[in-house]
Amino acid sequence: MNDVNANDILEPSVEDAPQIPSEPVPPIESRFLFVDVAALRAKQLRRGARLRIVSEEGQGNLPHKAERLAMEEVRRGLVYYNVLPERVPKEGA
Repeated sequence: MNDVNANDILEPSVEDAPQIPSEPVPPIESRFLFVDVAALRAKQLRRGARLRIVSEEGQGNLPHKAERLAMEEVRRGLVYYNVLPERVPKEGA
């Protein structure tokens, strides 16, 4: 039986890290897409992801909740996302 503990888990290498484009993404027009993207980002933040925003006056000016931080990151265009094409059901299914 293969037991895995926290000491066995390796940190991702630089090659495995996602590439962040230099330009911010265009603003999200759909409030439903905004909520979906912000919710997924909040989940990442709760699991320990690093913040992508820095307040001009330091960390004291930022919201404390992951959800608010995620919404601010999405609003500023710092969260990159892909919208998958709609799946077309096969005939006879």
